[in-house]
Order: sequence, then C-alpha cells, then structure tokens
Amino acid sequence: MSAASALQKAIYERLSGDTALTALIGGNGVTDRRLAAPTAPLVVIAGIDSTDHSTATEPGEEHIITLDIWSDAAGHRQVQVIAAAVRAVLHDAALTLSGHRLVLLFHRQTRLSRDGKSRFHRAETEFRAVTEPAT
Repeated sequence: MSAASALQKAIYERLSGDTALTALIGGNGVTDRRLAAPTAPLVVIAGIDSTDHSTATEPGEEHIITLDIWSDAAGHRQVQVIAAAVRAVLHDAALTLSGHRLVLLFHRQTRLSRDGKSRFHRAETEFRAVTEPAT
C-alpha cells in the first residue's frame, strides 16, 4: 500500500471514529469521494498531493491533504464548527499507517467560501503530513 493510501485510510478511520465529530456530521458524514446528491453536513477527503521528501540517508514523502467540509446551513457558522472539530481530531495526531510511519501531521490552513451554484457553504482545510517507510 502506498503511503498516500495508508494515510487516507488512517484519516478516514480517525474522522469516522471520533464521536464528537460524528455528533456534528452524522455516522455517514465522512467520505473520500464527492457524492452526486450529498447530504450536508459532510467531510470529504478531497485529495492528497504527495511529493518526495527524502533526505540523503532516509526515504520519505510529504503529503498535502485537502478536506472539504460542506454545510447547507445558513452562513459559515456550521462549517467553522466542523472545521474546528476536524482540526482537533487530526492536528498532531498519532495515526498508525500500514507499511509506513507518520512523522508529523499538522493543520496548514482553512479557507471558507460559499458555493455560488448551490446553497452550500464550504470550508477547505489543508493538512501537511510527512511519512517514512516502516522498517
């Protein structure tokens, strides 16, 4: 399993298993794909961009993880609350990855917007992770 796949699986499991977050978004509120007819609120693992982050002696990868948080509630308040819960769950989390070791995971930024074509409000949250192969 690639480091990005192992990281995505661990993030999905952590978010789906967090009772405080699922209280906000429901038991099926985390997905790794955009749904044709989404039910909000929803946290989507929108993408993981991976690049080489090896040193002279150690292999490694850097990953930028994008999570989209969607809400159909009026205003940004609900997406802000959910984004804060996602940050609390993932920032500096000690995730276990299959075949890889997580060196770090931290929140980089969150951007709020309103989707002009629909009733949804969105928070795009980015995290940075560094992984190494398990030895």
